[in-house]
Amino acid sequence: MDSTIDMHHPSTALDLSRIRFQLIRLEDTIIFNIIERVQFPYNSRMYLTASEGGLRGLPHPYDSSSFLDYILRETEHIHARVRRYQAPDEYPFFPEGLPEPFLPPLTYPQLLHPNTVNINLSILEAYTKHFLPNACTASQERREAHENYGSCAVVDVACLQALSRRVHFGKFVAEAKFLKETEKFTRLIRERDVGGIEREITDEKVELQVLERLRKKATSYGKDPGLPEDQQEQGPLKVNVDAVVNLYKDWLIPLTKKVEIDYLLTRLD
Repeated sequence: MDSTIDMHHPSTALDLSRIRFQLIRLEDTIIFNIIERVQFPYNSRMYLTASEGGLRGLPHPYDSSSFLDYILRETEHIHARVRRYQAPDEYPFFPEGLPEPFLPPLTYPQLLHPNTVNINLSILEAYTKHFLPNACTASQERREAHENYGSCAVVDVACLQALSRRVHFGKFVAEAKFLKETEKFTRLIRERDVGGIEREITDEKVELQVLERLRKKATSYGKDPGLPEDQQEQGPLKVNVDAVVNLYKDWLIPLTKKVEIDYLLTRLD
């Protein structure tokens, strides 16, 4: 079966098996981006404003931004010009002031109920303040490496965009579940029963399967294929496997549920 999601066709975009396949593919993207990022030190000053001890001299109007925010905003401006944020599964971190695309607009069907749910700032905080300090532990003995600021920021942007897409796919999951059990979810939404909604969208067995699969993938992708097979288990890994698993367990899965709940609470508006 072709498992690709076509955003021009609701029958595929809201098919739970296809959504699940897309989320599994995003695991690969996220892990490989993380492997690229953790080859560098944490470089904490990249994530601070000038008043907090971060980099100074950023061009106006980014004087009071962090270096990462500056790179992320500028990247989003370029991507907006080529229609990235017209896609139903893409959400900018800084939506205000984005330019209009210069390419002809694309027309998508109304896949989701109109909503303004965007929790990218929570993703940004989780990534920069909680995940990176743990994931980059192996290189903490290295001092801040200002020559790596640009490389780190470029990879950070790729990581954050993949994380955002993964989390906001929760809207498609929620819509598919709503359409499948409309009567039950309608009652829960009208009663504003957040606990009841969370119970209905939670499958602990699937969550454990996700974490187990992530551990296997991160371990496998983190190995050096150039080592002899009998040395694979003893060789150092390129990524902190526990940090990757905890990123999902402590942040991505809960944030995805928040997106689902926030979206469903607006579904009858």
